[in-house]
Amino acid sequence: MGEHVFEDIPLDKSLRLALQELALTEPTAVQAAAIPPALAGRDLTVTARTGSGKTLAYLIPTVQRILAGDFQSRSGSLALVLVPTRELARQVLAQCRKLIAKSPLSAQAITGGADYKYQRALLRKEPEILIATPGRILEHCEKGGVKLDELLTLVLDEADRMLDMGFRDEVLAICDRCNPERQVLMLSATLRHAGVATINDALLRDPLKIALDEIRAPHTDVTHQLMLADSQAHKDSLLQALLADPDYGRVLVFANKRSTAARLSDMLRLHGLRCGCLHGALSTEERKHVVEQFHNDKIRILCASDIAARGLDVQGIGLVVNYDMPRSGEDYLHRTGRTGRAGVPGVALSLVTPPEWNLMIAIQRYLKLDFERRSIQGLKARFNGPKKQKSSGKAAGSKKKKQQSAGGKARSGQRKRKSASKSRRSPTADATVNDGFAPLKRRDTKN
Repeated sequence: MGEHVFEDIPLDKSLRLALQELALTEPTAVQAAAIPPALAGRDLTVTARTGSGKTLAYLIPTVQRILAGDFQSRSGSLALVLVPTRELARQVLAQCRKLIAKSPLSAQAITGGADYKYQRALLRKEPEILIATPGRILEHCEKGGVKLDELLTLVLDEADRMLDMGFRDEVLAICDRCNPERQVLMLSATLRHAGVATINDALLRDPLKIALDEIRAPHTDVTHQLMLADSQAHKDSLLQALLADPDYGRVLVFANKRSTAARLSDMLRLHGLRCGCLHGALSTEERKHVVEQFHNDKIRILCASDIAARGLDVQGIGLVVNYDMPRSGEDYLHRTGRTGRAGVPGVALSLVTPPEWNLMIAIQRYLKLDFERRSIQGLKARFNGPKKQKSSGKAAGSKKKKQQSAGGKARSGQRKRKSASKSRRSPTADATVNDGFAPLKRRDTKN
């Protein structure tokens, strides 16, 4: 790292030494925009795409504010970073410890799934910086294990994701226990969640809004591709053929369900590929072990649920595969943001079956993307898109077919009810008696 990077930003000597150890060449756009006002004590809301350097954008001013004060005379933690997942907590902790390596500060991660008593022991040492998931840190707060009354900075990282996961009440309860004069930094790839405005109004004071990327902007260093498939079995064959190519380096495969991620991992291992699996049903230690294996190249392929879409920061992921199309454009951005990081190009490839066509078109239109078509020789799909399409590109006639199908079912039900009604009548009521006489007439009871 050059001597003149961050030269206009007043930083502690120990922090400058640590930044040199990180071998950065220059601050990213989000760091240049966020660090000066954060050092001045302003509350911030920051939106920037994944892989843009948001973590250091809040950690550098957070650490500097602690070092600039009389932190050794204070009790309790001075900075709290709230994150939605254990994986993101570990990523932030790793970067934080690199920043404070030359200083007397300490940092710990407090997340669910870990031993509670061990965490109590860590908290008794009063680390200056805590990185935590909301549910577990609130539990420690309620039992008196955490002091936040002298907190200098509260960070909400991936704020929209925390709200999606139902942590709104926990976040507000934690804030109620914090120093009322604390600084609040709220960051995410998007802050358009319906509940973000409520959190903003409740916690932040005259925040400076920093938005560096269009919310829907796809990653500029990622090539977006799609490969059509006829069925799940066809997808499996395409995936195996695709991952047989070692040139991609590390590969991340996303599925919408845990069971699918586990099945794909087992299938790829049976074909001799070094593959692991990551999803929310695994214990903290199991998840940590899998991420470390991926990071250390002991496995080349990681099959994962959306738990890996945020917070997984592993260098050298050359390919992201959407085995299942993500449920929204924002989920697509977070998944594909695992590649094409730090200026290194990457590829995002989505496998699309006929039922997923409309979802693919919706994501493409939402993000203003043009997916590049791709196929594998000998495995090209018979499906080449809907025969009839609307101007949007979606399949035409699906609503009409559903209505016709519903009408057919209704008529079928009416026929069945009529048949059942007839069967309940008296055997002689409607029977034609072949005895040469006319059928009996019903007695007129009106007269």
